Amino acid sequence: MLSDLLTHGHDVRVLSATRGASALQCRAASVGYEQRKAEVYNWDGLKRGTQPFLVLQHTVLGEGRLTYAGTDYHLSPGQTMLVTIPQAHRYWLDRGGHWEYFWAVLHGREALRLAREVLEAAGPVLTLPPPLIDRLAAACLTLLTEPRPTPGAASTAAYAAMTVLHDGAFATRDRPEPTLPPALARVVDHIEAHLADTLTVDRLATVAGLSRAHFVRLFTAALGLPPSDHVQARRIERAERLLLATEMTVSAIAAATGFADANYLAKVFRRHRGMAPLEFRATRAGSA
Repeated sequence: MLSDLLTHGHDVRVLSATRGASALQCRAASVGYEQRKAEVYNWDGLKRGTQPFLVLQHTVLGEGRLTYAGTDYHLSPGQTMLVTIPQAHRYWLDRGGHWEYFWAVLHGREALRLAREVLEAAGPVLTLPPPLIDRLAAACLTLLTEPRPTPGAASTAAYAAMTVLHDGAFATRDRPEPTLPPALARVVDHIEAHLADTLTVDRLATVAGLSRAHFVRLFTAALGLPPSDHVQARRIERAERLLLATEMTVSAIAAATGFADANYLAKVFRRHRGMAPLEFRATRAGSA
């Protein structure tokens, strides 16, 4: 599909908003395949307005530059840049340089949630394998060439682009841990499936089929945390996902993640994340 996009040639398209599009939480605003040669090309992530959106940009030829979180990157062929707006970054073309790339600007809460997960896991520059680059190019080509895309069709292509980056960031991380003994792997699976339930150390030791003391020693050595701390960390992570991806109340999230009530969730969440759950949702989820 990358070859098909290159054959299509340089093109830019602004996707006009249609009725119902605003309800979709991953949607494309514009897309393009461009080249820059010996010209001024400079984007500052703090000077593009206050409405949140994201830019993904894949380098085909030449080289671009990016400064992000105090780190300088050279964007060479085969690398994909992901940045969110507004955010302190800058990407540009060096004087006299050449940069050819395809790109998409995406809006929506789900697009931004996925972008934040990718950025936290892999940073702003990803080196994707050829099959994923083909999928990314196919999504952009669809957005460039579909005659009159419905909001749903445009959202599907936008979501496809974001899942490419998600796969690139997490494909190897999501594989089952091969070094865990079967008893501990069984406990980890049990925790994931029963986070809303009571998960005492005695209960987990029973699932493992081990004595309490032996289980705690093995679990802590293998996973780096005592069982109770691991359970709480997984509950906080699940609560984060629900805060960002849903409109559930704090009370409902507390019930879904095994906390006694909203007040206890808020207390633990503030201790671990430095802010209350609703403050976290407001500052991290962005507005659609």
